[in-house]
Amino acid sequence: MAPFFEHSVGAAGLDRVLQVVRRHLSMDVAFISRFRETDRVLDHLNAEPGCVLRQGQVIPLSVGYCQKVFEGNLPGFIPDTARVPGAVEIPETAEIPIGSHLSAPILLENRRVYGTLCCFSYQPVQSLTERDMEVLHAFAEFLGFYFDAEAKHELQQENVERDVRMAMAADSLRIVFQPVYDIARRRIHGFECLSRFDVEPRRPPDHWFNAAHGVGLGMELELLAIRKALAALPAFPDSVQLNVNCSPALIISGTLEPLLYDGTDLSRVVLEVTEHAIVTDYVALAEALEPFRARGAVLAVDDAGAGYSSMRHILNLQPEVIKLDISITQSIDRDNHRRALAKGLISFAHEIGSLIVAEGVEKAPELDVLRQLGVDYAQGYYLARPLSLDDALYRARED
Repeated sequence: MAPFFEHSVGAAGLDRVLQVVRRHLSMDVAFISRFRETDRVLDHLNAEPGCVLRQGQVIPLSVGYCQKVFEGNLPGFIPDTARVPGAVEIPETAEIPIGSHLSAPILLENRRVYGTLCCFSYQPVQSLTERDMEVLHAFAEFLGFYFDAEAKHELQQENVERDVRMAMAADSLRIVFQPVYDIARRRIHGFECLSRFDVEPRRPPDHWFNAAHGVGLGMELELLAIRKALAALPAFPDSVQLNVNCSPALIISGTLEPLLYDGTDLSRVVLEVTEHAIVTDYVALAEALEPFRARGAVLAVDDAGAGYSSMRHILNLQPEVIKLDISITQSIDRDNHRRALAKGLISFAHEIGSLIVAEGVEKAPELDVLRQLGVDYAQGYYLARPLSLDDALYRARED
């Protein structure tokens, strides 16, 4: 149930709930107040123009109706405040004014109190019935479910953020190097730098990066991985390139700019942008990439063929390298449709002056077909699994 509340309600949804409550009960004002130790906060408010209350307002618990209703000193259902002595004694009854007032507690799990759902009208509404009060209690129960889900989501996010920060602080991010082979020359052309996390909880690398992006630490983690990968660049032969994965958001943010001035040989660096990365402004991305490409960095569009976005990336960014997604290369020796699609992409890439890298090559027949189709480079478990730095250096020097 939690994901429904988290993704389908939100602040705008809560305002809509209050609007429905207010209109259904013929009220002028409806709000959600959150109790604190000595005061309450009007976190959400929906009202007719001219209301003296405002969203975010902090009110002492001793002021107004909410606390008194919760403690049982006032009824929650008051169609006409003039007929309830306790309501008449409250200054706000005359100051605002308040003619009718309805209030229901918002309870979380284990009967913990979040606050109240309240509404009032400036004039008495004599048509209100106990059935209306039941409706208000139903909405308050719904809000209790929502705020419980929200609290759990916030706690989950806090735990994720803690895990990511601990992983970075503990230096548990490790880089492995998967060889990229020049098919024609049958030798290593470069390595794709991949991240591994030696820390609990054990998660695949993409889960770590997705989690980091979800708590606002994605670019920081990306940058850490890129810096760790490129720190190994001077140890490799000058003919070897290193591919690093980077999101459009990281590139546009300017966070990579220190690489322009710290002595990194960008002519040996390939910046890979995945097909799955969302690009909202191709002009800004191209402008951010320009200084790197002017210094010799190569742009690669990863996962080409996996979806429509890859073609948009290619057309708008004009990469030097296009990487065929594993969904195309696997079983290409036995699937005419995959072979036809690969042939078209390879022809297109060469027509626009781009090189093609086939990813996920796991069998000799797959490599044979890719070679026949004119693929320039290939990587995958058939050729080599990701290697430690020492093994990668040995393999590069051996070639």
